[in-house]
Amino acid sequence: MDMKSIKELMASMEKSGLKKVRIKEEKGFEIELEREVEPQPQQVVHRPEPAHYHPPHPHPHPHHRPAAEEEKKVEKKEGVFITSPMVGTYYAAASPDDQPYVKVGDKVEEDTVVCIIEAMKVMNEVKAGKKGKIAEVLLSNSDPVEFGTNLFRIV
Repeated sequence: MDMKSIKELMASMEKSGLKKVRIKEEKGFEIELEREVEPQPQQVVHRPEPAHYHPPHPHPHPHHRPAAEEEKKVEKKEGVFITSPMVGTYYAAASPDDQPYVKVGDKVEEDTVVCIIEAMKVMNEVKAGKKGKIAEVLLSNSDPVEFGTNLFRIV
């Protein structure tokens, strides 16, 4: 099977909606093609409600103002974040008996070590990369982190 045939097969899969194809020839050649299928949006069917239907009140307490509470939660805090450079486990100190590298109120320079991220049994020091003062520590010791997880907020 040549590349042109493979491309034609791929186009046919796309056109027909096939997700996976496996071809095995007698000569020993074998190919398996699989494409990722993005989930289709759910179709919403709107049915008219009977005339006597009254939907439940969305808020059981009319004086309750969830929008105001949500606005408080969304309140943007000043500063910038120090983020995790990798996937792993966050540690605030070099060992459980040691003091944390930094705490709220500490001033940091670009090269200040602020924590350790353990990845595959390797302890990786994370430096601030920014100059400022620690305004918030966003994780607890031994929390798992992803690439880009906010670790600290500095101002």
